[in-house]
Amino acid sequence: MNIPNKCPSCDGKIIVTELCCDECKTSIKGNFELPELACLNEEDERFLQVFLSARGNIKEMERCLGISYPTVKSRLEALLTRLGLGQLQSEAKRRRLEIVQKLEKGEIPAQEAIKLLNNLER
Repeated sequence: MNIPNKCPSCDGKIIVTELCCDECKTSIKGNFELPELACLNEEDERFLQVFLSARGNIKEMERCLGISYPTVKSRLEALLTRLGLGQLQSEAKRRRLEIVQKLEKGEIPAQEAIKLLNNLER
């Protein structure tokens, strides 16, 4: 993508102030934030494209990018964090751990634990 996502002078956040139709030349003025995906650097953008084309298959990503499995996983975690999605995964892990701990302590039966874990996946 060739949209600058940081100010070249001060490194500040860029906002779009005008949109224009290529056909009828109608323009819309205002303050529009760039979508988070537009703020990715070229390396992260390429990584995401490979991830999507590989349909999330880590082995395929290793092959396409020429990097190791741990490197793919590490870059994926870093990208999720940059996009604000890292905390969602850690919250799900925390909830799974709570359910397993309740099961281990005998606070809930196995069937209930299975039901709760399945509900987390949805």
